[in-house]
Amino acid sequence: MSATSESVDIDEKQTRTSRRVGLGLVATAVVLAVVVRFAMFDHESSDYKIFVKGWYEFISTHGGFGALKYSFADYNVPYLYLIAALTYLPIPALTGIKIISVAFDLLLAYFTYRVVALRHTGRRLPALAALIVLFLPTVATNSGMWGQADSIYAAFGLGGVYFLLRRRPWLAGVFFGLSLAFKLQAVFLFPLLLVLALTKWIPWRVLLAVPGVVLLLDVPALLAGAPVGRLLSVYAEQTSTYTELSLLAPSIYQFLPASADAAVIRPIGIAGTGLVILGLCLGVLLSRVRLTTAKVVLMGAASAVLVPFLLPSMHERYFYLAEVLTVIAAFYLPRRLWYVPVLVQVASFLAYLNVLFPAADSTPPGDLPGGPSLPVPGGHSEPGEMSDGMPGDMPGWMSDQYAPTLEFRVLAALMAVAVVSVVWTAFREFRRGSPPGARKTPIHDALSTR
Repeated sequence: MSATSESVDIDEKQTRTSRRVGLGLVATAVVLAVVVRFAMFDHESSDYKIFVKGWYEFISTHGGFGALKYSFADYNVPYLYLIAALTYLPIPALTGIKIISVAFDLLLAYFTYRVVALRHTGRRLPALAALIVLFLPTVATNSGMWGQADSIYAAFGLGGVYFLLRRRPWLAGVFFGLSLAFKLQAVFLFPLLLVLALTKWIPWRVLLAVPGVVLLLDVPALLAGAPVGRLLSVYAEQTSTYTELSLLAPSIYQFLPASADAAVIRPIGIAGTGLVILGLCLGVLLSRVRLTTAKVVLMGAASAVLVPFLLPSMHERYFYLAEVLTVIAAFYLPRRLWYVPVLVQVASFLAYLNVLFPAADSTPPGDLPGGPSLPVPGGHSEPGEMSDGMPGDMPGWMSDQYAPTLEFRVLAALMAVAVVSVVWTAFREFRRGSPPGARKTPIHDALSTR
């Protein structure tokens, strides 16, 4: 008995040591990821110099949160709340804005860990998935170099997926609402919500939580004096800002000739995307298969990569959710999807480079000659003001810059392979009825035993 007891003690000590070593390695990797981002903090992108910096300065010089009553930015107010909070802190604007994005990178990695942990027992594979997402070139440069806010809506969106999988629909609705409140691109996951509502995975009334959260987050700006109409129309204004078929996104529109009539093709593209999504949703509904974690994750990944590929007027950053969800999907079905996040990452990151490091003879995307001017108190505008900090009519150089090129057609072809792969894999999984190697227990039964 004593020998057996000593053997058990040794095994327990080895297990504890192994866990400590593992946690140490993960912590070191996370610190390294943050250090890499801090090393890029000095870079000022054209988006920061022309837009975000101006928003910060306007808020800072017009009463902090009180400045939200003016129309000076084209982002929804929750992100402006964060910028307003920065103006009260002794932190440089550029540093503070990037710290916000980096913080949500960490939250994004956390939810990646949690979603993958629903598929794999133990900590190694979930931790590996989280670290891969944290070190994705697009994720690192989006926050550390570019200072964009994509990690915010993506982290909340992925949190919504996680709570869907845990069968906590109301909390999932809240997270999807938070995601939508920060960026309209959260709608790339809405086909997943539609399918789950149609299959009675979630109650229909849960969908009301999404706009409810968005409206609730408008209240502080409303109290500050912001017009109701402006708060409710911010996303409508965004969708009408650009009319190009593709804004350096590796999408299907890269295959069209530069002479293609955007005014004719845009509505066709929007309607066509809607029909494709509805058709796929109907296909899932008619399949009558029992949903599993793998199927829900696959639907999320398919939605996140398919919608921006088909919709017109997409920016290069709009595959951000797809970059993360294809990594997660690859951990669910590695034999079939291991290469998909590689394709998505290559296509997206090379598109990023064209914006972060534009050619010397080109105007950086988003950078207008002379830059925008901001509204002044009293409702009067300075000469050259652009509505909501954005251009009205696109100048001629803009169309030339966004014209399809051989390089972007290659990137779009890589993305097309990724789209077809994810959609085809999802189709096969729904035909099969259950993923290979998956537990046969339905997810709601499996989670009840956790």
